[in-house]
Amino acid sequence: MKNKILIGLVTALLLAFLLSPFASANPDGLDRVLKDFGLEERSKTILVSPAANYVFPGIKNEKLATGIAGVFGTLLTFGFAWFIGKKLGNK
Repeated sequence: MKNKILIGLVTALLLAFLLSPFASANPDGLDRVLKDFGLEERSKTILVSPAANYVFPGIKNEKLATGIAGVFGTLLTFGFAWFIGKKLGNK
């Protein structure tokens, strides 16, 4: 079971790194709603992200920065799912 999880995680990380730079430049759902309601400027003070706009700070190569942001997001999602799975599985 652990091998399957590890293979799945590595596959997800590779896909995130390789495909993130090709993501649409159009705003995603949350960005679009914020824009439609005129809350874009306010959201910059409320929503703080180390990889805002899917670009990792401090890296000048935009495609590399976007790929790293994709990996970062994948790891956060995996970690959250793992944590919830552990908590719910121990009942």
